[in-house]
Amino acid sequence: MFDAKKVKDACVQWIRDWFQENGPGCNAVLGISGGKDSSICAALCAEALGRERVIGVTMPNGIQPDIDDSVKLINHLGIRSYNINIGQSFDALMKEVEAALGHPASDQTRINMAPRLRMTAVYAVSQSNNGRVVNTCNLSEDWVGYSTRYGDAAGDFSPLGGLTVAEVLQIGEVLGLPHDLVHKTPSDGLCGKTDEDNLGFTYAVLDRYIRTGECEDPDTKALIDRKHVTNLFKLRPIPHFDPQV
Repeated sequence: MFDAKKVKDACVQWIRDWFQENGPGCNAVLGISGGKDSSICAALCAEALGRERVIGVTMPNGIQPDIDDSVKLINHLGIRSYNINIGQSFDALMKEVEAALGHPASDQTRINMAPRLRMTAVYAVSQSNNGRVVNTCNLSEDWVGYSTRYGDAAGDFSPLGGLTVAEVLQIGEVLGLPHDLVHKTPSDGLCGKTDEDNLGFTYAVLDRYIRTGECEDPDTKALIDRKHVTNLFKLRPIPHFDPQV
């Protein structure tokens, strides 16, 4: 049975150990979306390092309807924060890209450009504040490739990369975070759909399959397997040619 308190404590110690080895005295820097993953990552880092060593970055693309959730998390933890609006950068870059293409960019191009610009902003803040960037993806998302390569899938260390959504939620409860942030309906905030709408199955079904290998519906199982195999490249180091000289 999953022991959320025990796993939370172990993760906190893992973060401390990682920083001791990879950046003693450095700050943990992460984008704050107001959802469960960034909220829980920020809380874990605050417990591990002290809130004074955690920096949150809010990054609306023009207008972010749920920006109050991000602010609520920042105030709850008492961490430092920066607000960087990527709206003008997004519009300018998209204009240049479409001018070069000679036709409108694809929907996927438009959806993925925002998280890649956001990660650029997070790294800018990190490198200007003696930081290390937190990857906020969880195991369930990574399993089926539900992340943007060089966007939210980037980072220097990943506290939640080995935890399913169900397990992450339990850790959020143990951390005492506001219930509405921990249990906020997962959405990328980009295409207007929930994560589960985009995936074609629920996280509950996915989590059970990851941990037990059980999935009653053969079509859903096939879909999960296909997404997992297709997106494995996102989790592996960039392959390189070995000249064997």
